[in-house]
Amino acid sequence: MEQLAIGRMTVKNILFIMCDQLRWDYLSCNGHPHLDTPHIDALANRGLRFDRAYVQSPVCGPSRMSTYTGRYVHAHGASWNFVPLKAGEMTIGDHLRPQGIQSVLIGKTHMRADMPGMARLGIDPQGPIGVRISECGFDPFERDDGIHPYGGHDPNPSYNANLNAAGLTGENPWEEWANAAEGPNGELLSGWFLKYANKPARVPDEKAETPYITERAMDFIDQAGPKPWVAHVSYIKPHWPYIVPEPYASMYGPEHVLPVKREPAEQQDPHPVYAAMQKHRVSINFSKDKVRDTVIPAYMGLIKQLDDQIGRLLAHLDGKGLTDETMIVFTSDHGDYLGDHWMGEKDLFHEQAIRVPLIISDPDKRANATRGQINNDLVEMVDLLPTFLDVYGTPQVPHQIDGQSLRPALFGQKYNQRRHVICEYDYSFQDARIALGKKSRDCWLRMIFDGRWKYILTEGFRPMLFDLETDPDEFFDLGAKQGYDDIKEDMHERLFKWARQPRQRATVADETIESTYVQERISEGGILIGYWDENELETAIRDEWHPRFAAHNPIIGPTLKKLLRKEDNT
Repeated sequence: MEQLAIGRMTVKNILFIMCDQLRWDYLSCNGHPHLDTPHIDALANRGLRFDRAYVQSPVCGPSRMSTYTGRYVHAHGASWNFVPLKAGEMTIGDHLRPQGIQSVLIGKTHMRADMPGMARLGIDPQGPIGVRISECGFDPFERDDGIHPYGGHDPNPSYNANLNAAGLTGENPWEEWANAAEGPNGELLSGWFLKYANKPARVPDEKAETPYITERAMDFIDQAGPKPWVAHVSYIKPHWPYIVPEPYASMYGPEHVLPVKREPAEQQDPHPVYAAMQKHRVSINFSKDKVRDTVIPAYMGLIKQLDDQIGRLLAHLDGKGLTDETMIVFTSDHGDYLGDHWMGEKDLFHEQAIRVPLIISDPDKRANATRGQINNDLVEMVDLLPTFLDVYGTPQVPHQIDGQSLRPALFGQKYNQRRHVICEYDYSFQDARIALGKKSRDCWLRMIFDGRWKYILTEGFRPMLFDLETDPDEFFDLGAKQGYDDIKEDMHERLFKWARQPRQRATVADETIESTYVQERISEGGILIGYWDENELETAIRDEWHPRFAAHNPIIGPTLKKLLRKEDNT
């Protein structure tokens, strides 16, 4: 598999792999000293590794919706996990399906369907159009968001059925096997509790969630047929619950846990929003060394299991003879604080939360120029959709998509490199909003990062500011310090310029507006605005318009006929 794709010019398929909550620095190719990920590393050696890739939101739902639509969060509006993506938003499948490309989901999206929107439009949620609207524009081969509590979170419970068929039975097999360890007396120890993360899940490895998604992805590859496809293989892990079966549960211990990145200064008069988030239950617990030493080895085990399964999936692709015609994209939807910065989960904009791995292996021989290299340009997840359009020769649609194709970077060509990246977060659904007494509409956070300065706008509070050149670990917030007014004003203006650009005029292309076509069509319809007399109209038809207006138009027709007679006489 190392000597691939040195003669093919056309990509037929895209295998789009996304992990959930995988930090960029928890791969051996990105420098982790204890976690060996040889299959992902091999993919990096075959492709281009983007070292500064950023998501558009630090939580699952809005991050994924930005990736699928190619639009920033405030453009598509799905600002948190349970906020639906509104019916009518164009996604990967909507852009590629007219080109004859299948767009298939295997795994997680965190999508919530816009049921009121479909009802208003008279769309049956169970019909083919309704299903695609409900599944981010994908055709669902296997929708599995990966959390199966007793209340019924997951819209596709087939994983439970799979466990039942294997004899792993119970009222809720996921809860009792995949999300539980076993105590000394046979009692169930729930994976929801962090204290049990260092115990092996009861489920056998081959029946765990990550192998299950791999099996379903291989099933799709076997059944796909000759039609080109984009397969979104979206793994559930290493997202919590942090529990993993053997042999992975025993692979790592506290001795493999990296030193925590935090400073006492971060708790001394912190920004009010940051202070409130430090008081979230998950942050309080992850600030304890005992919790980190218990949980992080399981997190690492989940990543090791992922790497093994990705190796299995890529070997299957190779065995089918598809590797040299398939672009492979590997990334994550966000990271995980794991106790860094006195935080758990992923509620702010430190690198641990918003910087993700991104590897693209393109079989096009032009990508030989960058195989095995590292790209240090600032890139965003909104860049993936325009990259997919580029693969299939589909015209770019900048009036609908905020990203830009990364294919020139893959080919070692010059392109318009980003001067900054943007990330947004709506914390109105979090306890921080309650603690701060904020209205939900005042809980938007917006970040702009230019590679050195990271500026965070917070409604109702001062901004945050970090200098990653002198403070690469982001320990010291300069937002309230003297001497940085010019930097804050510059970053604020750059953020404001980004925010005031139009992103809702998605139904008319810029080039249509900028051509003379629009005014011609208005005039062709018999609408004449501001003309003094017939002679002025004649001059406009002759010198300004495209000569294509219908002679039968009651206003323009006579003037056009008159002009044509003059031309014939000359």
